[in-house]
Amino acid sequence: MSKILLEIEKLTVSFETDEGVFKAIDDVSFHVKSNEIVGLVGESGCGKSVTALSILRLIPSPSGRIENGKIIFNGNDLLSLDIRKMKRIRGNAISIIFQEPAAALSPLHRIGQQMIESLMLHKNISKKTAWNIAESWLKKVSIPDAGERMFSYPYQFSGGMQQRVMIAMALMLAPDLVIADEPTTALDVTTQAQVFELIKELKQSHTSILLITHDIGVVWEMCDRVVVMYASRIAEEGNINDIFSRPAHPYTKGLLKSVPKLSTKAGRLMPIPGYVPSPFNYPSGCYFRDRCPQAFDRCKKEKPQLVDLGNGHKTACFLAENVTS
Repeated sequence: MSKILLEIEKLTVSFETDEGVFKAIDDVSFHVKSNEIVGLVGESGCGKSVTALSILRLIPSPSGRIENGKIIFNGNDLLSLDIRKMKRIRGNAISIIFQEPAAALSPLHRIGQQMIESLMLHKNISKKTAWNIAESWLKKVSIPDAGERMFSYPYQFSGGMQQRVMIAMALMLAPDLVIADEPTTALDVTTQAQVFELIKELKQSHTSILLITHDIGVVWEMCDRVVVMYASRIAEEGNINDIFSRPAHPYTKGLLKSVPKLSTKAGRLMPIPGYVPSPFNYPSGCYFRDRCPQAFDRCKKEKPQLVDLGNGHKTACFLAENVTS
């Protein structure tokens, strides 16, 4: 049985803005095991990226604050470590592929310089050795003329090539966990497929992946388990087969119905009615109740907690209580 590599326990993160204070993550708990791909899925603004930044303690301060919770990685609570120990973990034991590679790469430094800086920071190696390692990784992610492209600036790369550089930088230190935050946003379909193949190869090298996406189709193709988030909270969690064949939360069901199908009988797509509520004005009780076709009086008064349906399948819905009772 695979051990638990990362465990997030009751994590709550808030932000202070000119409009007031809101919770971007509210009492979130889930885990990632060794050598597995976990999909963190949900609509924009649900808290996926904030979760990723919280793991690496990159929440912007002083506006952002981790109010409560634990983030246990390899037996250590990352929230209790001093900043020097966290710097040793970032990029070394835990790497992240950011959603926008153009924003993550420095426009003022050559690609090779940025890559070897990370290697020399975490490994006691010479500049020449670091350069050779970086060049070899550019070849692994299929950058043509890798030796020459080490001298290029990010603007001289296409979006897909920039993302490949980010993937190489995330992998070359052999991390235990890679966080991939919408790794194929704004890429063409061909490049998306190539990026996903690279991510699948990560698993074969015994690296765990937390794949953050809003695309439920990508989750089916890539992941072992799924965590569904809605409006800062977890709506449902389970293995890929349970989530797709026996979804328990009305929000998860809505996401699955909104996925295009290659079938002449598929008919029109069924979008989820309504809008995600503002974090400054979440409704009382269940946050999804205003959009839920099965909401009843209790949903207005109480906030549902995760109910265990067995086999690691959990959902935060009062309807599930009838299934388990």
